[in-house]
Amino acid sequence: MRIDIPEGQEPIGYVWGDMVPGIGMAAANFSLSVYSHTTLGLREFEAARLRIAQINGCRFCLDWRTDRDGEKVEETFADAVTEWRTTDAFDDRTRLAAEYAERYALDHHGLDEEFWGRMTAHYSQVEIVELSMSIGSWLAFGRLNHVLGLDSVCVLPTH
Repeated sequence: MRIDIPEGQEPIGYVWGDMVPGIGMAAANFSLSVYSHTTLGLREFEAARLRIAQINGCRFCLDWRTDRDGEKVEETFADAVTEWRTTDAFDDRTRLAAEYAERYALDHHGLDEEFWGRMTAHYSQVEIVELSMSIGSWLAFGRLNHVLGLDSVCVLPTH
């Protein structure tokens, strides 16, 4: 871990809540809003989120599974996300969500008209904006957790 955490403190909670409360709480509220106010289906949401987690290498994010009223993606879903190009476990929207997340994180300058044609054929403009903001949140905050080493001793919250 690259940040000193006082004995007995949970690293992510301490850094986000106690060290920089003005920024950290705003970031936490944005992060929570992505989950609380999404209109995206669980599978496309999780495909994008897990692809960013895989790219960032955040162990907390890789272990997390979004729960919607007791429903989570199947255990093999993360493996399918890794193989988003060829898996038969995804419909077009789910595959596009994983592709968009990957390209957003690794090649945002390469998002060409061909890609946008496919996206707009399957997602509304509102959904594209929502997915973009969600991906941005996961990219920034998962990377922060990993870069600072907060994910090395993380405890998954219960809810």
